[in-house]
Amino acid sequence: MTSTAERSVPKPVFTDAEAGAREFPDSELRHYNYFTPKKRKQSHYEDVTVEVQPDPRHYLSQGWLYGFADGQGGYPLEWTALKAWGSDRPVPVRSPGSGGQGYPWPAHGWHEFRDPNEEWELTLYRYNANVVRQLNQNIDAARQSKAFEQWNPNWVSFVSQHVGAWMHVDHGLGLYLFANANRRAPTNMHNNAISVNSMHRIRAAQDLALYNLTLSEEIDSFDGTAHLATWNEDPAWQGVRETAESLTEIWDWCEAVFAANIVFEPLVGELFRSRLVQQAAPANGDFVTPTLIGAEEFDFSERDLRYTKAMFELLVNDSEFADHNRGLMDKWLSAWVPKCISAARAMQPLWSQPDAKPMRFEDGLDRAKSRFGGILSDLGLQAPKELSQ
Repeated sequence: MTSTAERSVPKPVFTDAEAGAREFPDSELRHYNYFTPKKRKQSHYEDVTVEVQPDPRHYLSQGWLYGFADGQGGYPLEWTALKAWGSDRPVPVRSPGSGGQGYPWPAHGWHEFRDPNEEWELTLYRYNANVVRQLNQNIDAARQSKAFEQWNPNWVSFVSQHVGAWMHVDHGLGLYLFANANRRAPTNMHNNAISVNSMHRIRAAQDLALYNLTLSEEIDSFDGTAHLATWNEDPAWQGVRETAESLTEIWDWCEAVFAANIVFEPLVGELFRSRLVQQAAPANGDFVTPTLIGAEEFDFSERDLRYTKAMFELLVNDSEFADHNRGLMDKWLSAWVPKCISAARAMQPLWSQPDAKPMRFEDGLDRAKSRFGGILSDLGLQAPKELSQ
């Protein structure tokens, strides 16, 4: 019998220096303590959101792990003209072993923001899945009960042209404004809130597009392509189109979110959705379209506006730059309010098209202005003189 010589191979030697080998007081904890929670006890939202993004302003001593071709790294604070306390301190020189150069250079004011909706990946999927499931059930029920046959003929044309046109606003702002602002914001807390806002708008655009296809199948006289000509050529929509496209061109990410959620949505978006479509639809035999429009209204009024107010309230009352920030926001209001008022007034002919009319346009616009003024009051900002146009 031949014996096999034992092979000589390196044997592992454990020194207790391996990752996870040593035990320390927080070894078994499933939450973290490297940030200060907003309340007495940190939330799951904070555990999965706060400081998850590597940031040399706090921890990485050798600079950003990623950058751009022009040499800029990570998330420069210069991507907005607004400032948060701490951001004017000199940037420490970073090198291997340099640490924080004796102080934590932070722009800590930016890191104080917490989304009151506590949005993160799981909440986004769960919420949107529930909304789409409910909308699909409503539309399926309407198809089975032949509810679309009850629509007034003029209302069929109105939905194909004008409700369909709104999907272009949702798609443009969702994809080219909020998705872009999300990438430019400096903290995970801002990134999460703004990206969820982006997904709300993109989902709403998709809801309207799929609804358009359904109506094309269910109603013989429904023109599924009418929204294209309306968006491109109808004079009533050209002010909205110009304003929406101008919003997507804003370079400053804070101005983009401010102009869209604080100015455009109350003065144009809610005016069209709540003061026209939601009120006119039932009287014209349509109980289905309000469910789609209502879902988008809830997205904005109960979620997107909520985080936006919390975000800008911190900046308006910043301990170092409150005056600077207020001055900039006043300029943004003076620039965007006239554009939005003009776009809203251009839409006035739409109020006369349904057979069963909603409230007067001027009454709806007055309510929109009052709503807008209330939002500014909550932020401690003054309504600009341009609001009287």
